[in-house]
Amino acid sequence: MESIARRSSLCSNPPLQETYKTLFEKSQQHSSADSHSGLATGAAKTELPVIDLGPLVEGRELGKVAECKREIVKASEEWGFFQVVNHGIASHVLEKVRMEQEALFGRPFEEKKTCMEVAGGSYRWGASTATFLSQLNWSEAFHIPISYLLTTSEASSKNHLRWMEEYAGKVTDLANKLIKALAEELGRDSTFFNQNCNPSTSFLRLNKYPPCPATSMHGLVPHTDTDFLTVLHQDGVGGLQVKKDGEWISVKPNPNALIVNIGDLFQAWSNNVCKSVEHRVVTNQQFERYSVAYFMCPFPETVIKSEGKQHQVYRRFSFREYRDQVDEDVRRHGNKVGLARFLASN
Repeated sequence: MESIARRSSLCSNPPLQETYKTLFEKSQQHSSADSHSGLATGAAKTELPVIDLGPLVEGRELGKVAECKREIVKASEEWGFFQVVNHGIASHVLEKVRMEQEALFGRPFEEKKTCMEVAGGSYRWGASTATFLSQLNWSEAFHIPISYLLTTSEASSKNHLRWMEEYAGKVTDLANKLIKALAEELGRDSTFFNQNCNPSTSFLRLNKYPPCPATSMHGLVPHTDTDFLTVLHQDGVGGLQVKKDGEWISVKPNPNALIVNIGDLFQAWSNNVCKSVEHRVVTNQQFERYSVAYFMCPFPETVIKSEGKQHQVYRRFSFREYRDQVDEDVRRHGNKVGLARFLASN
């Protein structure tokens, strides 16, 4: 384990312990009101479905390409999550991403708060709206627009991001192949995504989950992703949990795989055929965890139309409308309501 993630002191950077001290005290006094202790940190580990993307990436052997597409749709229907191997992103690229990501997060807190402003991205940590520990994310993250990373003249001048250019391009290509395969297998027009998603609409989120002194804490609170598709590169520490048939399942890290999951927009677009599944990250008391998530998002004005062989499950809505409703729900109720707000029957 030492080779996967170095041990870290509990000196907060960012100052999570200091900032949320009152929440810990409140939790001790009112443990029944703050049920974060119900986290299943000991949940059984399992491997998500593993799909060999070799035929799809290389475009060879049409029979195997068709089989690969069927496997992608099946996993998206049954799990909403799957792993991909032979995905076309070389191991040395992923290793470089991890090494440089650790260096970026290792910078002083005051420096991290300002170093992204010029890039049009943002640095976030904790949860400013948390009133209970169950609402707190024990993590920090950089949100970086893909368009910035792929604009070489700008990104190359920012040494702290130069190492992300190659990865950003490759993971964008991979996401495009996956979303095209899903659309084609579902009998839908795959050009929809070429027309409505590009590097200016999607982004990366670089995550770090510091060691947490408390047991049973959220590194990232339970949620579904708002986008069409997410591609995740994670280290070997573990902590990702997926809800399957009402139970939380810990995802066993696979060093050779990337994780892919369906987002809310694709669930709606597929008329509930593919599932956007609730997931979370649990903390580790000894080791820090790193991951990089790619989020495929459309233009704000893009209209999501739910179509299929059955009745239309969701009414038409724009990405802007959906995003604004999510923000309002979080602000008013402390949590995301999501697609239930957009059912055609409402």
